[in-house]
Amino acid sequence: MERLHRETPCRLTERVLQFGEGNFLRGFVDWMFDRLNKENNGDFGVVVVQPINVGPVVGFLNEQDGLYDLYLRGLMDGEKVEENRVVECITRGINPYTDTDAFFDCALNPDLRYIVSNTTEAGIEYKSGQSGDDFENNTFPGRLAMFMKKRFDAGLPGFVILPCELIDKNGDALKECVLKYGDDFGYGGDFKAWVENENIFASTLVDRIVTGYPRDTAAEMEKRYGHLDNVINTAEIFHLWVIECDKSVAEELPFTDIGLNVIWTDDVTPYKKRKVRILNGAHTMSVLAARLAGLETVGEMMNDEDFMKYINIGLFDEIIPTLDLPKDELESFANAVIERFKNPFIKHYLLSIALNSVSKYKVRVLPSLLEYRNKFGRLPKVLTFGLAALIVFYKGTEANDDADVMEFMKNASVEEILANKSLWDEDLSFMADAVNGYVDEINATGMRAAVKELLK
Repeated sequence: MERLHRETPCRLTERVLQFGEGNFLRGFVDWMFDRLNKENNGDFGVVVVQPINVGPVVGFLNEQDGLYDLYLRGLMDGEKVEENRVVECITRGINPYTDTDAFFDCALNPDLRYIVSNTTEAGIEYKSGQSGDDFENNTFPGRLAMFMKKRFDAGLPGFVILPCELIDKNGDALKECVLKYGDDFGYGGDFKAWVENENIFASTLVDRIVTGYPRDTAAEMEKRYGHLDNVINTAEIFHLWVIECDKSVAEELPFTDIGLNVIWTDDVTPYKKRKVRILNGAHTMSVLAARLAGLETVGEMMNDEDFMKYINIGLFDEIIPTLDLPKDELESFANAVIERFKNPFIKHYLLSIALNSVSKYKVRVLPSLLEYRNKFGRLPKVLTFGLAALIVFYKGTEANDDADVMEFMKNASVEEILANKSLWDEDLSFMADAVNGYVDEINATGMRAAVKELLK
């Protein structure tokens, strides 16, 4: 079989710069731009930029002329739905660590209008002491500031920036970081005014389970498709993108005209809180414990009697009582989440979800835990146990996080971990007795026995 490739040269105009070549953006944002191109006569070419100095995906994409198979499958109104398409909107991929000039040349493209990013919750951060001359060691917002300075110096218009990182008000947070780096790098007041007035930093909320490369069935799928593909992607049918920005952008990006579940709003907050606390919180409070119990996928976890009880207690007894929206609406959403987790088509590996779990716990679970404690005067047992499971997981060999975080977590005591404000934004020492108790029980009896004891 031949490798997937274009039969004719790509003629799309490069209007989108995408920081992130991973499964999620390719299974969500790129799928949407591809549909705009094919169903609404769009002209949205996407340039994909590799955000970290590791990984083969950009190389694979370039070998395949930017093409890849996306396989969507799930339940819709109780019926099984499957969709396969070749996504064709990516024009090329850039590794800026080996071709920095190609990256900065994109800033000089007058057609470039949109910037999309997904660099995980840890990606949008400000670190003092960065240099505007050091691309490789800078943060993502620092590199974005460098990129935008090239644009500003060329006298070109600004961008619509659509970050997809799962943090509160991600657009506002990214803008704040860029402005701080502008000051640190000495870019001047005119640049700062340009960033403020000529660019739109939209806060967004994204929701789709993207399961990535189907390693167990890839060969079979390639045979069915009739071509080789190193970056086959898989995802569920469900999708939601909530975008908080000027409504004029909705006219530029007519996603809703082709039936996509995109909500343009003045306030993303209520959508964000519900999704992060319930859907993402359910993942983060459970997957590390499930993995330590020997499970491999979300499907296995949802078919496990102990972990279904664990998840139900965490969702309905501990997370939902901390949220202000109507209870029936929250429970309906939680039940929909459980149905999505049980999607029989999706093989979502627990280790994939476990990436950067420390920052994920801080954003997704800790707020519910703290609000529960404030409301009821005690710690929620599943959410607290989930933190103990995280600590035990990071003492092992399968954790995947920032190198400094991994080294600290592996060598620090429970007390030192809980007291580390740089991890949690506050001192969690008040939890030491409870977390230590769970950690000791996990280590003494094993995760399965510890979960059973928790559920008594």
